[in-house]
Amino acid sequence: MYTSKTLLALVAALAIGATAAPTTLDRRQNGCFIVGTTTLPQETADSADVLAKTVTCGNTKTIGNVPDVSTNGVSFSDIDFSKSSSTPLQFALDKFATATPLASTDLAAFQTNLDLYGATEVGIRSEGGNLAIKEPKFFLAFQVARIKTAQGIPITNPGQTVEHLLGKVQKNAGRADQALLPQVEALAKQLS
Repeated sequence: MYTSKTLLALVAALAIGATAAPTTLDRRQNGCFIVGTTTLPQETADSADVLAKTVTCGNTKTIGNVPDVSTNGVSFSDIDFSKSSSTPLQFALDKFATATPLASTDLAAFQTNLDLYGATEVGIRSEGGNLAIKEPKFFLAFQVARIKTAQGIPITNPGQTVEHLLGKVQKNAGRADQALLPQVEALAKQLS
């Protein structure tokens, strides 16, 4: 009734399916900031896997039901744009300004802040929440790319270049932040 090739293909398909299911469960178990049940886009899920290794969660909530995440001695609540009276982009421009010269900026501190914003965004996405966090998160990623460029660190991922991330900041800027975009565009030209 079944050929050996058919049986082998069936066994292989079942084995693949059996190993794929625990991956989804592991993501939910490992990412303490994943509080909802909304399916995450693959890129976001991959980011969550990486962040789950270094980010811890506190008992208080920040945005929605997302816990206050921490890494390297910094908590999201220390840099939370949603508690500011400023617009998200104005907050980011003020809070995440780089040093002069740009190359002297503490890359690790900016990466820590970006990790906290990334983990909080994953948590918000997991519960289908408002994504206003994307403005300051993309601005932070943009600043990290600027710092790396100034420090001579190669950026091999085309999605993490200054130019690409400038586009992300521009695309995600809310109506109230449109007037601030020329400041961000000027920063994109200051890479040393």
